[in-house]
Amino acid sequence: MNGDQSGGSDLIRILTVDDHPLLREGIAGLVADQSDMNLVAEASNGREAIQQFRTHRPDVTLMDLQMPDMNGLDAMVSIRSEFPEARIVILTTYTGDVQVLRALKAGARGYLLKNMLHKELLETIRAVHAGRKSLSAEVSYQLAEHATDDALTPGELSVLRLIADGNANKQIAAQLSLSEETVKGRVKNILSKLGANDRTHAAMIGIRRGIIEF
Repeated sequence: MNGDQSGGSDLIRILTVDDHPLLREGIAGLVADQSDMNLVAEASNGREAIQQFRTHRPDVTLMDLQMPDMNGLDAMVSIRSEFPEARIVILTTYTGDVQVLRALKAGARGYLLKNMLHKELLETIRAVHAGRKSLSAEVSYQLAEHATDDALTPGELSVLRLIADGNANKQIAAQLSLSEETVKGRVKNILSKLGANDRTHAAMIGIRRGIIEF
C-alpha cells in the first residue's frame, strides 16, 4: 500500500474489501502498476470496510459479497446510508441475477466477477470513478435473460428454501402450517417459474441465481 501521501489528489483512491488475502494481494499488484491509482486501505469483512471507509473516504471501493461477520451487501448499505456518494463495485464469484439486482438496487456502481479481474478490474475502476456504471458482460447477460421472469412469491420462496434444505412436501406443510395440497401447488408454480425439471433442479437454480442463499 502506498499510503495517502503519494502523488496528489488526482489519483483514484481505492479501498479493497475481501476475506481472502490472496485476492487482496492480486488486486494490490494490479493497482500498484497504475500511475493513476493508489490503494489506500484494505479490509477483510464488512465491519472493517465501514471503519476503513470512514477513515480513508476512498473514491472507489471494491467489495466482496460473501464474507464472514458482515457481508458486502449489508456493508454497502451501511456505507451508503452514511456516505450516499460512495462508489462501490461488487466483487463476486456468483453471476446470480437476483443477487446482482439486489446489489444494484442498494446502490452498487459496478459488478465484477472475480474470474474476470485481470481483464476488467482497472477499466471498471476508471469507469466507476468517472461516474459511469460498469457490469461484466456475463452479468449483463444474466440480467437480460431473466428480466421478464415471473418473480417467486414470498410463500413460494419459503417452500423453495425448505426444498433446498432437503424437506419433503409433508415436512414443508408441517413447518409452514399449510396443507400438503397447498405445498404441492407452490412447488408446481416454482418449477414453472424457474423452468426446472424437478425439485432438486429448482433448488440448484434458486441457489445459482441468488434467489435463495445456501
